[in-house]
Amino acid sequence: MQRYYFKGRDQLGALVDGELNASNAESVATQLIAQGITPVTVNLHKHYSAKLNLTAILKACLPEQKVPIDDMIMFCRQMHTINKSGVPIIQGLYGICASLQSGLLKLTLEDVTHRLEAGVSLSAAMSAHPVVFDHLFSNMVKVGESSGTLDQTFKQLALYLQRDLETRRTIKAALRYPFFVMVAMVLAITVVNTKVIPAFTEMFKKFDAELPLMTKILIISSDLFVHYWWLLMVLSVFFVGGFLYWIGTDTGQYQWGKWKLRIPIVGDIIHKASLARYTRSFALMLQAGVPLIMALDLCAKVIDNYFLADKIQTIKKSIEGGDSLSRTHKKSDIFSPLVLQMITVGEGSGHVDVLLFDVADFYENEVEYELKNLSAKIEPILIIVMSLFVMVLALGIFLPMWELYAIR
Repeated sequence: MQRYYFKGRDQLGALVDGELNASNAESVATQLIAQGITPVTVNLHKHYSAKLNLTAILKACLPEQKVPIDDMIMFCRQMHTINKSGVPIIQGLYGICASLQSGLLKLTLEDVTHRLEAGVSLSAAMSAHPVVFDHLFSNMVKVGESSGTLDQTFKQLALYLQRDLETRRTIKAALRYPFFVMVAMVLAITVVNTKVIPAFTEMFKKFDAELPLMTKILIISSDLFVHYWWLLMVLSVFFVGGFLYWIGTDTGQYQWGKWKLRIPIVGDIIHKASLARYTRSFALMLQAGVPLIMALDLCAKVIDNYFLADKIQTIKKSIEGGDSLSRTHKKSDIFSPLVLQMITVGEGSGHVDVLLFDVADFYENEVEYELKNLSAKIEPILIIVMSLFVMVLALGIFLPMWELYAIR
């Protein structure tokens, strides 16, 4: 929160001035209008301007903060209880803020509370913080406000976030073992190239014998690690930085989103998990009463894959042109025939949201099954890679030793 100095005119036209705490100048103007004051000038207090500049610099240097999903789930459950019990929202938000420790969610909710006191709606106050409350969240709250079902809206959001969190945790747990194996292999390669191979290289030089090709390759690799490690570090940083910059562009995000779905073994899981998130969020919004076109547009923004988001935008444009939901999903070529049949049945019966929840359950069950078998699929590949590494190392070191022994 920052402190602003304002000048304005009241309903009688008299000049008034004062100071207010707010997140930005627009919030000050909103508060003044709600009080019947027409703002003339709104300026940041001089004492806070230096702090603002320093804060802006720090925010630009530091990565963007995000609220943990666990905290968001708890917040949704608390809001469900508050709305169900009839507690005023402002009073309830003050109680939630008092129970939170200092952090992004606490600061955000404090600002949301101030906006509510100034007469702003809850959805509008939340939409001012897109990092914490994304498009799906704020629009769901907006629909809940208009239909008078905020308690059910927050309950649905809590369930949605809970399922999303469980899927993410399952994926992380399944990938933990392959990750540690790969890290161990990288450390082993580094130790072998910096400690083991140089010792054998000195021994081979003393005999001045012709070395096999495999041994020469290992010696060259070891020399790169020992004498040109700085070059390897620079190349690694350059490669990683270039890759991160590329996937930060629209073209890069689109291509990377497409390639991720084609990664052997893992790509199919990513595809199904993304579609599970799409169908569940789509069903959630339709059930809440969000218009079909708006729901599709929000789903495209929620899904974490530019390639699939582009497919969803194509579906939205086709529906705007008068095509049916089932045909547009079939043309997208990203859904299985069984899922397309379920969407067709749902469209025919008028219960698309119910069938989409079933589709989401289907995809989530598929992801869970694939993740349980992921280790079994990856283990043979890791064993083959480690076996090749050991074989190359053994041949590179022991072949010249056998040849030297045969000469003697």
